[in-house]
Amino acid sequence: MVEPSREDLFTFGLWTVGWQGVDVFGTAVREPLDPVVAVTRLAELGAYGVTFHDNDVFPFDATPAEKSHAIGRLRQAVEGAGLVIPMVTTNLFSHPVFRDGGFTANDRAVRRFALRKVLDNLDLAAELGAGIVVFWGGRDGAESGAAKDVRAALDRYKEAFDILTGYVLEQGYKLRFALEPKPNEPRGDILLPTIGHALAFINELEHPEMVGLNPEVGHEEMSGLNFAHGLAQALWHGKLFHVDLNGQNGPRFDQDLRFGAGNARGAFWTVDILESGGYQGPRHFDFKPPRTEDIDGVWESAAGCMRNYLILRDRVRAFRADPEVLAALSAARLDELAQATLAPGETLTSLRGEAFDPDAAALRGLAFEKLDQLALDYLYGVRR
Repeated sequence: MVEPSREDLFTFGLWTVGWQGVDVFGTAVREPLDPVVAVTRLAELGAYGVTFHDNDVFPFDATPAEKSHAIGRLRQAVEGAGLVIPMVTTNLFSHPVFRDGGFTANDRAVRRFALRKVLDNLDLAAELGAGIVVFWGGRDGAESGAAKDVRAALDRYKEAFDILTGYVLEQGYKLRFALEPKPNEPRGDILLPTIGHALAFINELEHPEMVGLNPEVGHEEMSGLNFAHGLAQALWHGKLFHVDLNGQNGPRFDQDLRFGAGNARGAFWTVDILESGGYQGPRHFDFKPPRTEDIDGVWESAAGCMRNYLILRDRVRAFRADPEVLAALSAARLDELAQATLAPGETLTSLRGEAFDPDAAALRGLAFEKLDQLALDYLYGVRR
């Protein structure tokens, strides 16, 4: 088994290994984790980089001097460990002021404060050399139909992104934005809940070329959706700017299991599309080490994310190279799907005059079961 290396582009949010195990039913089970310690240990495990929310590095109410000191410590640790910071995001959900959201809060003063907070973080992202800024609107939603005018909220969402992309262009920053969809939790219904909703929203922005997606396994699967299909569509649109990997067991709360520990079949196809679909960015893990674990268990969980990705990558590569699989793909007519339905220059007149026996075609099996079982054989490790 190959050990993780920097070339694998594995990255972790500081909030993942730093999660203290707090949930709605229980308090912290682990002590706060110094970001410098997190950076050092993740580098030892084989990570490529780290990411963070602004308030993962310094407190919400930090003074300018405190912010500068905290950022300096982080920068020194990252550079000393040979890591990078490819992505930064802004916390617009933890402080009570954001209980109705940031960009779409009914309170205009809150929206203005949220913009100022993000503008400061854009400056920080550019300073640290990040290329992507992720936006998760976890509090931008509603529980009551009467409390939120969704059309007006979408106007305000668009306004925020138009302002922020304009600022990036004005400053000459080399930053792109990535929306992170989620259907619910913590809000009853969150705006831009899925990949499809976010893609439609991006088309309405003043600078859609600067805004893409940061889909997450759990966020799509908790809606019962196929994550690999969502990634494929994001790639088809040229909008997969970043990706969050974790584990999820079907439609329930956002479990944030280590990658590969939930829907293993879905994880197989997720790795397949990431490795073969043209995505060149980090393989970013956004998970939560369970409350059952002490700090040693935290590092086991982080290492498990990378190990499971590498195991699945090995299985996927072997599957795609297997002559029997290639023959099964041909029997399933996958090569025909890549062909245009109408040949270049072909007219509708010739199409209408073509002979076809639907009854005969309906008798042909599609040979999908053999193909699918071959994939499962590789997933289960009985074929190598």
